[in-house]
Amino acid sequence: MSVPTSLQALAETSKAWPFEEARKALARIRKLGRTEAIFETGYGPSGLPHIGTFGEVARTTMVRQAFQLLAPDIKTRLICFSDDMDGLRKVPDNIPNGEQLAAYLEQPLTSVPDPFGTHDSFGAHNNARLQAFLDSFGFDYEFVSATDMYRSGAFDATLLKVLANYQKVLDIILPTLGEERRQTYSPFLPLCPDSGRVLMVPITPVDVEAGTISYRHPETGETIETLVTGGACKLQWKADWAMRWTALSVDYEMAGKDLSESVKLSSRITQALGGVAPEGFSYELFLDENGEKISKSRGNGLTIEQWLTYAPPESLSLYMFQSPRKAKRLYFDIIPKAVDEYLTFVEKYAAMDDAQKLTSPVFHIHNGQPPSQAAPVTFALLLNLVSASNAENKQVLWGFIDSYAPGTTAASHPLLDQLTDYALTYYRDFVAPQKSYRAASEAERSALQSLLAQLQALPNDSDGETIQTEIYAVGKQYFEEDLRGWFQALYEILLGQSQGPRFGSFAALYGLEKTCALITAGLNGELL
Repeated sequence: MSVPTSLQALAETSKAWPFEEARKALARIRKLGRTEAIFETGYGPSGLPHIGTFGEVARTTMVRQAFQLLAPDIKTRLICFSDDMDGLRKVPDNIPNGEQLAAYLEQPLTSVPDPFGTHDSFGAHNNARLQAFLDSFGFDYEFVSATDMYRSGAFDATLLKVLANYQKVLDIILPTLGEERRQTYSPFLPLCPDSGRVLMVPITPVDVEAGTISYRHPETGETIETLVTGGACKLQWKADWAMRWTALSVDYEMAGKDLSESVKLSSRITQALGGVAPEGFSYELFLDENGEKISKSRGNGLTIEQWLTYAPPESLSLYMFQSPRKAKRLYFDIIPKAVDEYLTFVEKYAAMDDAQKLTSPVFHIHNGQPPSQAAPVTFALLLNLVSASNAENKQVLWGFIDSYAPGTTAASHPLLDQLTDYALTYYRDFVAPQKSYRAASEAERSALQSLLAQLQALPNDSDGETIQTEIYAVGKQYFEEDLRGWFQALYEILLGQSQGPRFGSFAALYGLEKTCALITAGLNGELL
């Protein structure tokens, strides 16, 4: 990777959080004398991939890219690890044919049939869903399956380290457990040779030299001895996390705030195994519209597919970049704002100096090469244009855009062309069902009649600022004490919604003649 020296120097002091994190990882690499940096993200495929999973990969990728700018001569890898050997603890609420999975509880996810009927197992189905999305985003990653690693023997050497340090692991974990759980806890979970279930049973004795453990079968009472290697056992997840960090030499992995205590315990286990826990940070969780944590099994909050139905992927990346240490609500109404914030960052980027560019979200979203232009029309404006024009196809929208910004075409502005499709879909699904026009009050009628006269007197090619000035002047005349109420009245009476973009910009895009016709229709009650 060729990096300008000046840019590299600026990256060493940049306050953008990906650079702050990358500097931590680089200090670790240099301290350990390594020639390669391993970044990792984890995925639990017990439910369908959700937007939080994507967020972790996107953010880790941003840190990795920042690292590459800081240390272009050090090779990096990003491992996306799936804990698909975990036992199925409960049947998710949001899958088809869920009742068929009840018989497979406690079996590894890669042994549970796929309720969708498309893959060899439920784990494989969810893994494929995750990879398909990551691939569509162009992420550079290596997918690693826990099942493959355990069964192939890739983890064997580290599993034997866990066995050799069995008591040390117990000493770390047992104080964190209740009295009853302490009596049965073991870091090793043997797979039942009969049912294939992942068993949570007391282990005794441990034979380090032979590499085996023994346990009493919970149903037959038979004493069974089994190897800890070759996929005959898996680890409880805090020990599993530490084992994975050690086996894969992971240098950086972030985690949600709900796992902060687990990170501490897994770090101590890693140290007991002779390793060094990776760098990382604790990010806040995503919440749904009601302020509740989003859940894969419950299916609340937005999914990856839902966001991308209504907005471009760059807007989702922006949402992941901003304030990762703050809890954020994740629901449909935030999508238009995220799209327009992205467009604003792209528009401002070219005028920034190099130091400012390193702090811009679009630098990290596009790995230092954001698009040279955004769009002359905001997403909010497009939504209101669809509403006012009752457009059902993008050709109608492009007719307005061509008049508003001559020379702007789908070929010259491909993102804007995509936004017209997104606007039509978002309007159809979320705006149209909520539209509710109201009649104007007497005071509002007087103001609208005055505004109509003012707009009819303007040249047809008046720009948004000129129109906005007239709208503002009428508002000052009739609603000096409640200008906000005046603009809200415009949206409610003319567009059937309580808020929107600058009305002057909308009128310039929609066209003065059509805007005047819209006001007339509102005054005559034709929109009710």
